[in-house]
Amino acid sequence: MKTMNLNRVKLITLAIILSIPAFAQDDFEIIPSVDLVSKYVWRGVDNGPASIQPALTAAYKGLSLELWGSTDFTTPAKEFDITLGYEINGLSLAVTDYWWTDGDSRYGDYTNNHAFEGSIGYYFGDRVPLSLTWSTMFAGGLDKERDGKLDYSTFIEANYDFSIKGIDLTAGIGVSPWTGMYHREGTSGFALSTISLRAQKAIRITDAFSLPVFVEGIVAPNQDTVFLVFGISL
Repeated sequence: MKTMNLNRVKLITLAIILSIPAFAQDDFEIIPSVDLVSKYVWRGVDNGPASIQPALTAAYKGLSLELWGSTDFTTPAKEFDITLGYEINGLSLAVTDYWWTDGDSRYGDYTNNHAFEGSIGYYFGDRVPLSLTWSTMFAGGLDKERDGKLDYSTFIEANYDFSIKGIDLTAGIGVSPWTGMYHREGTSGFALSTISLRAQKAIRITDAFSLPVFVEGIVAPNQDTVFLVFGISL
Protein backbone atom coordinates (compact mmCIF):
# COMPACT_ATOMS: atom_id res chain seq x y z
CA MET A 1 0.00 0.00 0.00
CA LYS A 2 1.42 3.38 -0.98
CA THR A 3 2.13 6.05 1.63
CA MET A 4 -0.06 8.54 -0.22
CA ASN A 5 -3.03 6.20 -0.04
CA LEU A 6 -2.55 5.60 3.68
CA ASN A 7 -2.32 9.30 4.40
CA ARG A 8 -5.44 9.93 2.33
CA VAL A 9 -7.38 7.29 4.26
CA LYS A 10 -6.29 8.83 7.56
CA LEU A 11 -7.28 12.34 6.46
CA ILE A 12 -10.71 11.15 5.30
CA THR A 13 -11.25 9.22 8.54
CA LEU A 14 -10.22 12.21 10.64
CA ALA A 15 -12.50 14.51 8.65
CA ILE A 16 -15.46 12.18 9.25
CA ILE A 17 -14.76 11.99 12.97
CA LEU A 18 -14.36 15.76 13.30
CA SER A 19 -17.59 16.42 11.42
CA ILE A 20 -19.72 14.25 13.73
CA PRO A 21 -20.18 16.81 16.54
CA ALA A 22 -21.91 19.23 14.19
CA PHE A 23 -24.93 16.95 13.79
CA ALA A 24 -24.77 14.46 16.66
CA GLN A 25 -23.37 16.10 19.75
CA ASP A 26 -25.41 13.94 22.12
CA ASP A 27 -23.88 10.71 20.78
CA PHE A 28 -20.34 11.91 20.16
CA GLU A 29 -17.67 11.46 22.83
CA ILE A 30 -14.07 12.59 23.26
CA ILE A 31 -12.31 10.47 25.88
CA PRO A 32 -8.80 11.36 27.12
CA SER A 33 -6.98 8.92 29.41
CA VAL A 34 -3.50 8.04 30.62
CA ASP A 35 -1.79 5.08 32.29
CA LEU A 36 1.43 5.11 34.27
CA VAL A 37 3.01 1.64 34.37
CA SER A 38 6.06 0.27 36.17
CA LYS A 39 6.94 -1.79 33.07
CA TYR A 40 5.52 -1.95 29.55
CA VAL A 41 4.57 -5.56 28.79
CA TRP A 42 2.67 -6.34 25.59
CA ARG A 43 1.42 -9.83 24.79
CA GLY A 44 4.05 -11.41 26.98
CA VAL A 45 6.93 -9.40 25.49
CA ASP A 46 9.01 -6.87 27.46
CA ASN A 47 8.52 -3.62 25.54
CA GLY A 48 10.34 -1.29 27.90
CA PRO A 49 10.77 0.11 31.42
CA ALA A 50 8.40 2.36 33.37
CA SER A 51 6.30 4.32 30.87
CA ILE A 52 3.58 6.91 30.47
CA GLN A 53 0.83 5.83 28.05
CA PRO A 54 -1.70 8.50 27.02
CA ALA A 55 -4.72 7.87 24.81
CA LEU A 56 -7.33 10.00 23.06
CA THR A 57 -10.50 8.38 21.73
CA ALA A 58 -13.28 9.83 19.61
CA ALA A 59 -16.41 7.64 19.66
CA TYR A 60 -19.79 7.75 17.94
CA LYS A 61 -22.44 5.00 18.10
CA GLY A 62 -20.01 2.09 18.19
CA LEU A 63 -17.47 3.66 15.84
CA SER A 64 -14.22 4.83 17.41
CA LEU A 65 -10.89 6.32 16.47
CA GLU A 66 -8.16 5.98 19.10
CA LEU A 67 -4.72 7.55 19.28
CA TRP A 68 -2.45 5.73 21.76
CA GLY A 69 1.17 6.26 22.69
CA SER A 70 3.88 5.03 25.04
CA THR A 71 7.07 6.78 26.12
CA ASP A 72 9.43 5.52 28.79
CA PHE A 73 11.47 7.66 31.16
CA THR A 74 15.00 6.46 30.36
CA THR A 75 15.37 5.90 26.59
CA PRO A 76 14.36 7.63 23.32
CA ALA A 77 12.11 4.67 22.45
CA LYS A 78 8.44 5.44 21.87
CA GLU A 79 5.29 4.06 20.28
CA PHE A 80 2.37 5.69 18.49
CA ASP A 81 -0.68 3.68 17.40
CA ILE A 82 -3.88 4.57 15.55
CA THR A 83 -6.89 2.25 15.84
CA LEU A 84 -10.14 2.49 13.92
CA GLY A 85 -12.76 0.27 15.52
CA TYR A 86 -16.43 -0.65 15.45
CA GLU A 87 -18.48 -2.46 18.08
CA ILE A 88 -22.04 -3.77 17.95
CA ASN A 89 -23.86 -6.27 20.16
CA GLY A 90 -20.64 -7.58 21.70
CA LEU A 91 -18.85 -7.98 18.36
CA SER A 92 -15.82 -5.76 17.82
CA LEU A 93 -13.74 -5.13 14.69
CA ALA A 94 -10.57 -3.05 14.53
CA VAL A 95 -7.63 -2.09 12.34
CA THR A 96 -4.49 -0.75 14.01
CA ASP A 97 -1.43 1.03 12.64
CA TYR A 98 1.53 0.41 14.98
CA TRP A 99 4.70 2.50 14.95
CA TRP A 100 7.66 1.77 17.21
CA THR A 101 10.96 3.63 17.20
CA ASP A 102 14.18 3.56 19.16
CA GLY A 103 14.73 7.20 18.21
CA ASP A 104 16.12 6.66 14.69
CA SER A 105 13.26 5.47 12.48
CA ARG A 106 11.05 7.94 10.59
CA TYR A 107 7.29 7.91 11.10
CA GLY A 108 6.56 8.54 7.42
CA ASP A 109 8.31 5.37 6.25
CA TYR A 110 5.21 3.16 6.20
CA THR A 111 6.86 0.42 4.19
CA ASN A 112 9.53 -0.33 6.78
CA ASN A 113 8.62 1.27 10.10
CA HIS A 114 4.97 0.33 10.62
CA ALA A 115 2.89 -2.78 11.20
CA PHE A 116 -0.82 -3.08 10.40
CA GLU A 117 -3.12 -5.42 12.28
CA GLY A 118 -6.70 -6.55 11.96
CA SER A 119 -8.63 -7.76 15.02
CA ILE A 120 -11.97 -9.39 15.68
CA GLY A 121 -13.38 -9.95 19.13
CA TYR A 122 -16.53 -10.92 20.96
CA TYR A 123 -17.76 -10.15 24.48
CA PHE A 124 -20.39 -12.57 25.76
CA GLY A 125 -22.03 -10.11 28.16
CA ASP A 126 -22.48 -9.50 31.86
CA ARG A 127 -23.88 -12.94 32.58
CA VAL A 128 -20.79 -14.59 31.11
CA PRO A 129 -18.13 -11.83 31.21
CA LEU A 130 -15.79 -13.61 28.79
CA SER A 131 -14.07 -11.86 25.88
CA LEU A 132 -12.25 -13.56 22.99
CA THR A 133 -10.00 -11.72 20.54
CA TRP A 134 -8.07 -12.77 17.44
CA SER A 135 -5.44 -10.29 16.12
CA THR A 136 -3.27 -10.76 13.01
CA MET A 137 -0.65 -8.52 11.41
CA PHE A 138 -1.40 -8.22 7.69
CA ALA A 139 1.02 -5.59 6.34
CA GLY A 140 4.07 -3.48 7.19
CA GLY A 141 7.80 -3.94 7.38
CA LEU A 142 7.93 -4.54 11.15
CA ASP A 143 6.37 -7.99 10.71
CA LYS A 144 8.62 -9.19 7.87
CA GLU A 145 11.39 -11.77 7.76
CA ARG A 146 14.75 -10.95 6.18
CA ASP A 147 13.53 -12.43 2.89
CA GLY A 148 10.68 -9.92 2.86
CA LYS A 149 7.88 -12.37 3.65
CA LEU A 150 5.24 -11.43 6.19
CA ASP A 151 5.02 -13.49 9.38
CA TYR A 152 1.32 -12.70 9.81
CA SER A 153 2.05 -12.62 13.54
CA THR A 154 -1.09 -13.64 15.39
CA PHE A 155 -2.19 -13.38 18.99
CA ILE A 156 -5.32 -15.04 20.34
CA GLU A 157 -6.47 -14.17 23.84
CA ALA A 158 -9.29 -14.90 26.24
CA ASN A 159 -10.15 -12.76 29.29
CA TYR A 160 -12.68 -13.38 32.05
CA ASP A 161 -13.83 -10.65 34.45
CA PHE A 162 -14.96 -11.26 38.02
CA SER A 163 -14.71 -9.64 41.45
CA ILE A 164 -13.83 -10.72 44.97
CA LYS A 165 -14.50 -8.51 48.00
CA GLY A 166 -14.63 -5.30 45.99
CA ILE A 167 -11.56 -6.04 43.88
CA ASP A 168 -12.14 -6.22 40.12
CA LEU A 169 -10.18 -9.10 38.64
CA THR A 170 -9.40 -10.22 35.09
CA ALA A 171 -7.91 -13.64 34.36
CA GLY A 172 -6.40 -14.05 30.91
CA ILE A 173 -4.57 -16.43 28.62
CA GLY A 174 -2.89 -15.67 25.30
CA VAL A 175 -1.37 -17.87 22.60
CA SER A 176 0.52 -17.36 19.37
CA PRO A 177 -0.51 -20.15 16.98
CA TRP A 178 2.51 -19.90 14.68
CA THR A 179 5.96 -18.32 14.60
CA GLY A 180 5.91 -14.52 14.73
CA MET A 181 7.00 -11.39 16.58
CA TYR A 182 5.83 -12.74 19.96
CA HIS A 183 8.32 -15.63 19.91
CA ARG A 184 11.59 -15.74 21.78
CA GLU A 185 14.58 -16.20 19.47
CA GLY A 186 15.11 -19.89 18.83
CA THR A 187 11.45 -20.85 19.35
CA SER A 188 8.85 -21.56 16.69
CA GLY A 189 5.37 -22.93 16.11
CA PHE A 190 2.49 -22.81 18.56
CA ALA A 191 3.39 -20.93 21.76
CA LEU A 192 1.67 -20.26 25.05
CA SER A 193 2.46 -16.57 25.39
CA THR A 194 0.72 -15.35 28.54
CA ILE A 195 -1.14 -16.45 31.64
CA SER A 196 -2.20 -13.40 33.62
CA LEU A 197 -4.24 -12.10 36.52
CA ARG A 198 -5.01 -8.41 36.90
CA ALA A 199 -6.49 -6.83 40.04
CA GLN A 200 -7.90 -3.29 39.94
CA LYS A 201 -9.32 -1.08 42.66
CA ALA A 202 -10.15 2.60 43.09
CA ILE A 203 -8.33 3.85 46.18
CA ARG A 204 -10.24 6.62 47.91
CA ILE A 205 -8.08 9.71 48.41
CA THR A 206 -10.75 12.25 49.38
CA ASP A 207 -14.55 12.28 49.46
CA ALA A 208 -14.53 13.58 45.89
CA PHE A 209 -11.53 11.76 44.39
CA SER A 210 -10.45 8.14 44.04
CA LEU A 211 -7.30 6.86 42.32
CA PRO A 212 -7.72 3.74 40.13
CA VAL A 213 -4.69 1.46 40.52
CA PHE A 214 -3.95 -2.04 39.27
CA VAL A 215 -1.43 -4.82 39.74
CA GLU A 216 -0.99 -7.50 37.09
CA GLY A 217 0.94 -10.73 37.39
CA ILE A 218 2.01 -12.17 34.03
CA VAL A 219 3.62 -15.52 33.33
CA ALA A 220 5.16 -15.56 29.83
CA PRO A 221 6.14 -19.20 29.10
CA ASN A 222 7.34 -18.54 25.56
CA GLN A 223 9.67 -15.78 26.81
CA ASP A 224 10.65 -17.90 29.83
CA THR A 225 10.02 -15.02 32.22
CA VAL A 226 7.46 -13.47 34.58
CA PHE A 227 6.32 -9.90 35.26
CA LEU A 228 4.59 -8.06 38.08
CA VAL A 229 3.33 -4.71 36.82
CA PHE A 230 1.90 -1.84 38.85
CA GLY A 231 -0.13 0.86 37.16
CA ILE A 232 -2.24 3.96 37.70
CA SER A 233 -5.12 4.74 35.33
CA LEU A 234 -6.52 8.26 34.94
